[in-house]
Amino acid sequence: MKKINITDITLKKLSEDRAVSLLFREKSAIANCADAIGVDAIELPFIKSVREDTIIYKTIAQNVQNAVLAIPVGFNCEDIATAYECVKDAKNPRLQVELPVSTIRMEYAYHVKQSKMLEKIVELVKGAKAICNDVEFSALDATRADEDFLISAAKEAENNGATMITLCDEAGVSTPDDIASLVVKVKENVTVPVYVQVSDRINMAVAAAFSAVKNGADGLKCAMVGKDVLLTGEISDAVSACGAQIDAEINLNTTKIHSSIDDMTANISHTTYEEDNKISENKKILLDSDSTLVQVAEAASVLGYELSDSDVGNVYKALKHVFERKGAVGYKEFEAVIASYAMQAPSTYHFETYTTTSSNVSSSMSQVTLKCDDELICGVSDGDGPIDSAFRAIEQCIGHHYELDDFQVQSVTEGKEALGSALVRLRNNGKLYSGNGISTDIVAASIRAYINALNKIVFEEA
Repeated sequence: MKKINITDITLKKLSEDRAVSLLFREKSAIANCADAIGVDAIELPFIKSVREDTIIYKTIAQNVQNAVLAIPVGFNCEDIATAYECVKDAKNPRLQVELPVSTIRMEYAYHVKQSKMLEKIVELVKGAKAICNDVEFSALDATRADEDFLISAAKEAENNGATMITLCDEAGVSTPDDIASLVVKVKENVTVPVYVQVSDRINMAVAAAFSAVKNGADGLKCAMVGKDVLLTGEISDAVSACGAQIDAEINLNTTKIHSSIDDMTANISHTTYEEDNKISENKKILLDSDSTLVQVAEAASVLGYELSDSDVGNVYKALKHVFERKGAVGYKEFEAVIASYAMQAPSTYHFETYTTTSSNVSSSMSQVTLKCDDELICGVSDGDGPIDSAFRAIEQCIGHHYELDDFQVQSVTEGKEALGSALVRLRNNGKLYSGNGISTDIVAASIRAYINALNKIVFEEA
């Protein structure tokens, strides 16, 4: 019975699909789980931050006990050595040359023609082979490629040292027969193992994988979680039930695969792939003591903040103090830290006094007095409740309306005299400015938060 190699691409898949990168402990948990259930290889994501990713990937390389550890080398020869540095301590390191072979991807994403792409394949495979014995060539978008060119690319990769070829279906519209036909044609022209990475976009991933194996594929790439991908649990169940029909078997530990994946998923539940990565759906951001400066900046960016390097540093330092008291922070707490420690500005406007009236039978009316350059400015306005009317009164004072992107109120302490914390997010010219205010009076806290955000806008405009 033919043994089919399984490569886990969970880390790479989540890295591509998510706006905020996984935490260090989450990456380690995923790699350890994949290794424990018996996959033959684990793929790391492309290096985004050399300094931080190198540390993380080196740690993973030392912890993976059995599987091959693979990493993409990028598009330039200078990046090959950097990639190898991350996996060189692994028991079985592998370098991956991932390049597109379809005309549309080559010309529109990489701006090169077929001849130049062949030269790049040769260049990168040779460079990777010079420092690592195990080199993979992944033909990206292979299902939309010209077949003659795809075969030429596979031959060039093998002739220059590639030890395996992977055919990738990014388009996700190929039938099982299409995948099988592609495998047969490539297998006829190369002697190295041929893997397939199928898509589940049209719910045919398992069928396509079976068809590929039946027609000669030597390996499959799958993920433990993710969208539009062959799932590890599903292919494991399918091979257990029907593997004899295609004379194939895999080394996955079928007895504990589902429980192990469930445990791993529970540990990364706040960062697992969401149906939609819009901020309205992605308010499950969680940062902890293992979070890095880059992850803090990414999380702020997802929330819509454009922080300077110094602001990221200030927020990061503040978070470290928070982590000493509690293990992690969610997006609301994270925004409160941003409001308090980022984009600090001199107080152009000072809050002096406010008066408000409110009832359930009439509109609320508020009067707010601000001081600017030793001049008192008074604004009066009605509104839907005391806070809405107070904000409108502030606009009367400054003579300008800013879009209120978000407003949050929460208790800081307990009891009747509890401190209330207000967070205001104002949007100006597409950029977000947050302000924080604290008071036993929630209306006063809200006004202070608004003024805090307003002063940041005025300072930056000046």
